[in-house]
Amino acid sequence: MKKLIFISLLVLFASCKDTKNEKEIAISPPPTISVEDFFKNSEMRTFRLSPNGTYIAYLAPYKNRMNIHVRKFDSDSVVRVSNVLDRDIAGYFWANNNQLAYIKDSGGDENFHLYVVDKEGLNEKDLTPFDGVRVQIIDDLESNDDEMIIGLNNRIPQVFDPYRINITSGEMELLYENPGNITGWGTDHYGKLRLAYVTNGVDTSILYRDNESEDFSEVITTDFKQTLSPQFFDFDNGHIVYALSNLNRDKTAIVKYDLKENKEVEEVFVNDEVDVSGISYSQKRKVPTFINYTTTKLNRHFLDDEMNTIFARLEDELGDDNEYYITSSNKEEDIFLIYAGNDKTRGEYYYYNKDTDDINKLAELSPWLNSDHMATMEPISYTSRDGLTIHGYLTLPIGVEAKNLPVVVNPHGGPWARDTWGYNPEVQLLANRGYAVLQMNFRGSTGYGKEFWEKSFKQWGQTMQDDITDGVHWLIDQEIADPDRIAIYGGSYGGYATLAGIIKTPDLYAAAIDYVGVSNLFTFMETIPPYWEPYKKMLYEMVGDPKTNDSIMMKENSPVFHTDKIKATLFVAQGANDPRVVQDESDQMVKAIEKNGVQVQYMLKENEGHGFRNEENRFDFYKAMTEFLDKNLKEKVDDIKT
Repeated sequence: MKKLIFISLLVLFASCKDTKNEKEIAISPPPTISVEDFFKNSEMRTFRLSPNGTYIAYLAPYKNRMNIHVRKFDSDSVVRVSNVLDRDIAGYFWANNNQLAYIKDSGGDENFHLYVVDKEGLNEKDLTPFDGVRVQIIDDLESNDDEMIIGLNNRIPQVFDPYRINITSGEMELLYENPGNITGWGTDHYGKLRLAYVTNGVDTSILYRDNESEDFSEVITTDFKQTLSPQFFDFDNGHIVYALSNLNRDKTAIVKYDLKENKEVEEVFVNDEVDVSGISYSQKRKVPTFINYTTTKLNRHFLDDEMNTIFARLEDELGDDNEYYITSSNKEEDIFLIYAGNDKTRGEYYYYNKDTDDINKLAELSPWLNSDHMATMEPISYTSRDGLTIHGYLTLPIGVEAKNLPVVVNPHGGPWARDTWGYNPEVQLLANRGYAVLQMNFRGSTGYGKEFWEKSFKQWGQTMQDDITDGVHWLIDQEIADPDRIAIYGGSYGGYATLAGIIKTPDLYAAAIDYVGVSNLFTFMETIPPYWEPYKKMLYEMVGDPKTNDSIMMKENSPVFHTDKIKATLFVAQGANDPRVVQDESDQMVKAIEKNGVQVQYMLKENEGHGFRNEENRFDFYKAMTEFLDKNLKEKVDDIKT
């Protein structure tokens, strides 16, 4: 489905039931499952229907890299249409009935190029063959077989200009020269450029025009703490949009907003507990269909009886213990591809024919994994030391009593993101090895309203870290965690929280694993990608401004300056091409610790970026992780198993 797409800041990335008493003890623990089985590529995944519904495309391994394959629905003959060998394809879609488009970077540098190829695997072309340039898809122009609208920062690295590109010839037309302060663009249902988003780093203005022959004019300016985010135009294609908004409210709602009159005309839906995350619509029938929001699990508020009936049919046929997503449909919207997944399986794809009401299974993403051997991901909550309710998830290993367990605390990245319920191969690997895993949505995690988010500002390593610490103490008080056998592991901001944890609470953790994490708030601010530059003032308000008195706070909460406090053993993993958390963040941390005469285990992958995408690198990392945990918690872990 087409939405108004605009550039946003890329993030890095109470009471509770007595869980241990309710946990049913299995007859025996499951067999030990290999790292390869958890982290190898699926045999088939990411299915997409051609617009006419005749062909189906999917990603499948070719020489250990995920490439695009195509087959006709009524044929078993498969054609591999891409030949990527260095790195998995990052994403793809049907450009029209005969061509597919995909994006790929080089070695994790996130300078994505746009490629197009025929469904027969012929006439492949790099449409954006520019060094050091990143492409963004503004509008794939579903009704236009020959063109799409893209954004490129080929003129100025910090600035993206919108182009209309012919996907056969590669010819590009500049639609509007970005004056330097526009960070995003929006199109209407006809693919016309009607919206622009301007920022000075902390304030954002929405600009609007009736048609492409007019100049943009300002609609509204808000600071970054307020959200008015148009999702799509109303179906008369005029000046009313459906938008996400937290204006004059704490929780983000779906509203209808008049861009000409600069006013909200209708609140479509709001939830009292959490933010709404998005709204979908039928391109063919021109109606909004449902609104998504996530409490402990995904919820939908239906606006359309037909779509409500489809999801009810899926639950009736496949069970209500799954979460369902429509990943693709044909233009007539009578054929749908459905993803179904839960906390114990990587998921399955189904083909649903609305006219015949038939549901047929297409593929299971990890058929080699037995869901009976996977652990349950239970929603939990606890109260922070200053009275906030912190929501999260606890995964307990199967076949052992939930008492005095070795624990891996796993704070999420972002930090302005959140953990959600569903299958997580990292968590399942650790549970399979006998560890309980605690994930928490500490203050600043998204989805819980404006006030909860703002409480994280300039709190890296402080109250944000206290929320993590309070979760660990909650587990200890519940007698689930053995206080002598607790490790902390996270990636990106979670890597920062890992380092901050072993410095701020050095006696709490026995071991720590930092995966592409920030170690120095000063150098992190200096090395952010160029296309984040417009948001630097916002980062100064959210993290800290090194040119003010914040510098004292930033030094106090930069782990690299306090390595003498570390008692836990540490494993660091980093991608050499990471544009968000550069290699120096890990290098300087390792050097500072080694100056204290302490050895650090350090894994550096030369062909990776912000997280390891290549299959063989995932194998190396997770094998090293489990060996590291066994080595540093081995004696007591072995006692549990015996």
